[in-house]
Order: sequence, then structure tokens, then C-alpha cells
Amino acid sequence: MPELPEVETTRRGIAPHLEGRRVTGVVLRRPDLRWPIPPEISSLLPGQVIEAVDRRAKYLLLRTQAGTALFHLGMSGMLRVLPPDTPVGKHDHVDLMLESDRVLRFTDPRRFGALLWQMPGETHALLEGIGPEPLTDAFDGDVLWRLSRGRSAAVKTFIMDNAVVVGVGNIYASEALFAAGIDPRRAAGKVSRERYAKLASEIKRILAYAITRGGTTLRDFLAPDGAPGYFFQELFAYGRAGEPCRTCTTPIKVVTLGQRASFYCPTCQH
Repeated sequence: MPELPEVETTRRGIAPHLEGRRVTGVVLRRPDLRWPIPPEISSLLPGQVIEAVDRRAKYLLLRTQAGTALFHLGMSGMLRVLPPDTPVGKHDHVDLMLESDRVLRFTDPRRFGALLWQMPGETHALLEGIGPEPLTDAFDGDVLWRLSRGRSAAVKTFIMDNAVVVGVGNIYASEALFAAGIDPRRAAGKVSRERYAKLASEIKRILAYAITRGGTTLRDFLAPDGAPGYFFQELFAYGRAGEPCRTCTTPIKVVTLGQRASFYCPTCQH
């Protein structure tokens, strides 16, 4: 699944082609993706100027005066800005036609993505009650320490909770915990304030670095320019079960936490 760096990479890739451009038409090749596509996408979006392309968690927000279109890439979704005569593929489900003689095309083979609508002044239900963005000053070790008190859940499951902090998915949670030297199985409430400060710092560092490298290459994810991310080649823990730790050579182990594979070094992480 595209994680926060992949979504931010997509936002940065499409924003210069969309901001200030008018949507001249909408083509929906199916009525639904993960959820039904709201009628406002067809009735209100055409004719509107895209004022900003923002990101909240893993949602991309195309803001207009009439409201905001929300895209979620799901498991395999991809947004690209293309010439309007680009042949339509089997999984090309949505086109937003732009006055710049370009089209924003949403491709989603598995249809776990979404296209939703948010009225002006409102917050979509899926964005209510979620935690701070990890790359802002609103997120730090004190936030993690305060919210973790009394929590018996594994620390990896805890930092992947969108109510705690948004956008820390499976790959980057594993990598941040490795960098901070914290065993992903440790109870969240048993991690000290000092170690949470280190963990928050590593989450920020790793996510920021992954964005500069174009995100993590996952099977069918491509950046809007067609180039895959490169961060995948530099992972220390995720996906390396049985391989030697890059720090101490101990074989990396894998355990299931919260129904997700969690990779860690039993020597470096405690």
C-alpha cells in the first residue's frame, strides 16, 4: 500500500499541473471504487478552479470554492497527469479534464482507492479525529509518551494508530523502531519519554528522507512521472527476515503484530 511518502511524492508531482487550473469535465468509468463516488464529483467539480492540492494523512485534497475532492490511493492506486488522447487502460477509472489540455487520471487495479467529496467548511468523516501530521511541530516524543500511558498494545501497533499520529504505515514503523532501537513487541506504556523522543525524531527523519527519494517502491506503485521510488533499496528491517542485520549481523526476525508482519533485530532492538 502506498504510504505517506508515496502519497506526498504524488502530491508534489501533480500539484504544479493542477493548481490554478480549471476542471472542464469529469469522466467516471464506474460509479464506485472502494465506496460509491459522490454525485458532487460530477455536478459541482466541473467548472471549478483547483486552488490547492494538499495532503491529510494518506488523502490527497483538491480544494476548490465549491468543495474538495478527496483521493485515496488504496492498495495500488496511481494519479498521473497525461495528454487527453492517452489511451485508456482497463483500470483507468476516473479522468478529471483540465483546461491546460491535460487530464488527471486515476488508475486503480484493485479498486481499494477512493474518490470522495467534502463540502466547504466541513471535515469529511474519514478525516475527523485523526492525529497530527508526523512532519509538523504538532508531533513529537511528548505526544507519544502522553498518549501511550497505560497502553498495553505493542508499540508498533500504537504508532500505526491514526488517532495517535497519521501516516506511519507498516514499512516506516518498522524502520523507525529499528533506528530508535525499540523492540516492536514492547508495550507502548512501557516505553520511556526519552525513548519516545528518539522514536519521534526517527519517524520524522525517515519519512522526510523517504520523500526525497521518491517513496518506497511497492510492486505496482509508480510516481506520477513514471519513476519508481528508491528508498526500498535502503531498508534496514522491513522485508529482511532471515537476512543479517546491517548493524550487528544478527538475522532479522519477523513477528505478526496487529495482523501485520513486523521485522526487527533481536540484538539491536530491546
